[in-house]
Amino acid sequence: MLSTFSGIEIGKRGVIAHTHGLITVGHNLNNAGVEGYSRQRIEFKASDPIYLPGLNREETPGHIGQGMEVYRIERIRDMLLEGEIVKETGNQGYWESMDKYFHMLGQVYNEPTEHSIRFLMDSFFSSWQELSENPTQMGKREAVLKHSQMLIDGIHHGYLRFKNIRDSLEQDVIGTVQQVNTLTKNIAALNEQIQKAMALGDNPNDLKDKRDMHIEELAKLIDITVNYNQDPDELIIYTNGRHLVQGKQYLQFDTRKTEANEGYSLVIWQDTGEVEQFRGGKLAALLEMRDVEVRGEIQKLDLMTMNFIDLVNAVHLKGYGLNEKTDINFFNEYPYVLNANGNYDRDGDGTFDSSYIFRIAGQHTLDPQALIGIRGTLTLSGPTGDVTVEYYPTDTVAEVVARINLSGSEISARLDEEGRLSLKGMPTADFNNPDFVIRHIEDSGEFLVGYSGLLNASGADGAYDWQQVDAVNSLRPDGATFAVAPLAHPAGWIEVNQQLVNESASIATASGINGRSEGPEDGSVALTIADLRYKQVMIGDTLTLDNYFADLVASIGLRGQEASRVHETENLIMKNHKDLRESISGVNIDEELSIMLKFQHGYAAAARFITEFDKMLDLIINRMGV
Repeated sequence: MLSTFSGIEIGKRGVIAHTHGLITVGHNLNNAGVEGYSRQRIEFKASDPIYLPGLNREETPGHIGQGMEVYRIERIRDMLLEGEIVKETGNQGYWESMDKYFHMLGQVYNEPTEHSIRFLMDSFFSSWQELSENPTQMGKREAVLKHSQMLIDGIHHGYLRFKNIRDSLEQDVIGTVQQVNTLTKNIAALNEQIQKAMALGDNPNDLKDKRDMHIEELAKLIDITVNYNQDPDELIIYTNGRHLVQGKQYLQFDTRKTEANEGYSLVIWQDTGEVEQFRGGKLAALLEMRDVEVRGEIQKLDLMTMNFIDLVNAVHLKGYGLNEKTDINFFNEYPYVLNANGNYDRDGDGTFDSSYIFRIAGQHTLDPQALIGIRGTLTLSGPTGDVTVEYYPTDTVAEVVARINLSGSEISARLDEEGRLSLKGMPTADFNNPDFVIRHIEDSGEFLVGYSGLLNASGADGAYDWQQVDAVNSLRPDGATFAVAPLAHPAGWIEVNQQLVNESASIATASGINGRSEGPEDGSVALTIADLRYKQVMIGDTLTLDNYFADLVASIGLRGQEASRVHETENLIMKNHKDLRESISGVNIDEELSIMLKFQHGYAAAARFITEFDKMLDLIINRMGV
């Protein structure tokens, strides 16, 4: 039967429920400005009635209400929208880092100022032009040395700034990996707390908000996929198809330095040691900037420097100074391979095992417009394996040279000042291959053999291959020439020959024949060096040094603009997503105040009900009697 005091219990439940409602509103209002907070809504339900249908109950009407109670306190969150935000956060983190570092790269070349490498190179060639007109004036020779040193300093400065950016990226990579590890650990710890709370029947909304903030921070660093629905009690986070967090279990990353990549770190899984390749987020951008973009800019600066010093030295070696000295390099590159045949101990076991050759030139003078009249296939080393280049009887020499340069191989071709075919090693895409080292040259026919006079024989038996000592023995001994490769970045170690600094009269300005100079008034060699700025001497005989450098600057600018535009777009997308989330999950103070009034009235009504029921009980207990 009904209790005499059941009405008091019903009123008490109403007071308690509306008190919880007011507390929830107060919690929302106090956290209105807290980042990541989701507004909460209290849900009520009618208490279970007494006398549920059954065979044994009092003969009174059943389902007599017992008031209300709190059913749950739910946070307002659109999980589909959260998935989109996590996805776009990774894109935003990626392009934010790309934009930041491209801006730093764009400042390296100092264009268009008097301190830029391009301006200093123009001054260098101008000084040679003036020396060619007055080869006997010592002041002009000193000017050449001065402008040469200024150019060297500019190239060194550019290289050091690129290297400093790459070193900063390395530190950023290590720091970001540590952040990722901290976040995954914290998310797993929150998962455990949330699981325990939910096992007791609670709904830990504030812990879920904190976890979602950590997930969003993690998504900005690496590409992740979050599965909220596979198991309601166990949130799972994937990266690149592998579990990163599963409930309270989590995996960690580590960094491992690699000698092949100049000591820079790879990101690996701690448990397996496998290298992880990220596809989005800040960490993917940092690795790409460090190992592709900045490394590529250093390689381009090295390529320009290596070709520049090779071209200048090739002319200077054949010239004569005022003191009749000849066969002197104008620039020196340190360190370089010391062995005359380019033999090098690549694996460091104390025995030569490879040949490091930068340039190979044939013995025959070729006409670029002549038809070659032969057919065959060239096999050249490429980024991921050998590349083949076909040539036909109707091809001209210039067409074959152009085909080599467009083949995607890591070898460039040109006709030098004497019309000889010159092949040079290029910067490599694979960290395990050294830059500026020719790795493989093979010809099934006669273009590189009898026609250009570069190789001894056709086919695999006559091929040049770097993975052996004395690989230069495969070259024609009666005229083919070669130059050894550098062992470090040319842009960082190029120097003016100290012999010329000590004795400027040794700077070659005159040409000669049979070991004798054409005379002190001859400035033909100096003029040839000055004219290098106008000649198409760079990769593939298609670019001047000035045009090549202009392309470097323009390329960085264009890629920087692209990164900036995409970053702005991602920011707008994220703003729209977050504005939509705020409209759903954010706290609206006016709305909360109106809900507060509803709970206040409900509380007052429940309290008034208790008061009236108390009066009834007082009448029965204290005022009824005999």
